[in-house]
Amino acid sequence: MKKKKGTFYTIMQFTLILLFTLFLRNFFLTPVEVVGVSMEPTYHESDRLWQTSLVRPKRFDIATFPSPSSGKRIIKRVVGLPGDTIRMENDQLYINDKKYDEPYLDEFKQDLTDGSPLTADFSLETIAVGSAKVVPAGKYFVLGDNRRKADDSRYFGFVDKEDIVGVVYFRYYPLNKIGVQ
Repeated sequence: MKKKKGTFYTIMQFTLILLFTLFLRNFFLTPVEVVGVSMEPTYHESDRLWQTSLVRPKRFDIATFPSPSSGKRIIKRVVGLPGDTIRMENDQLYINDKKYDEPYLDEFKQDLTDGSPLTADFSLETIAVGSAKVVPAGKYFVLGDNRRKADDSRYFGFVDKEDIVGVVYFRYYPLNKIGVQ
């Protein structure tokens, strides 16, 4: 009788450990690989990140979602929340008519030599995919950090809240850049 009881408890422990591991993997330690250059200088091709799906994205968080054009998972910075107005003038971001600094772009802006801004002027009313005055309910406006080479909300429109897979919170590769994001 003791052997059966011991075997049952071992199977239950293994099952619980497996379920806990699956929970961590699916909701908290979901790996993401950066593909492309749209998030440089923040992230580079082949950087490895962890994301969580347990939190909602806040302004300036990096979120992952399926690309509207290819369906592959991409990462972008959440800039506009539902109800926000967004515009860019002279390389300055305005959200709800308030100036916002973007220190994560300083490295790129310093390296510019052609006299053109990193981010061309735009507003929600002038982007290629519509003429909304504010970010609609249940949607986000996202931008890549490499503004000249990013396919983002300026071109494919708003991202549905339901399409957000997760929020990036940790880089684990390359090892010299490991850390909380």
